[in-house]
Amino acid sequence: MPSKNAPTASQKNPVTIGSKLPVKTFRFGRIKAAVWENETEKQTYYNVTFARTYTDAAGHPQDTDSFSRDDLPLVAKLADQAHTFIFERLADSKSD
Repeated sequence: MPSKNAPTASQKNPVTIGSKLPVKTFRFGRIKAAVWENETEKQTYYNVTFARTYTDAAGHPQDTDSFSRDDLPLVAKLADQAHTFIFERLADSKSD
């Protein structure tokens, strides 16, 4: 179990990965999944990150990659949506 002082997802992986944004973001309440597209000379591949948004003591929104038991069904649903999105996107790119 992470400590209260453990870095959050936003501290570990700032959204400013270059100037690139996710190609798709899915959200159920405070849980979100971001689909990232990565291109190499040979292929395009995808990664998915999951985060839970919360408000810190100062009232600022923050993201963490820690989920409670009750969050897990939402994470699973978002994973399924991201999986479907990636396969549809790959199928579309092959038909072009």
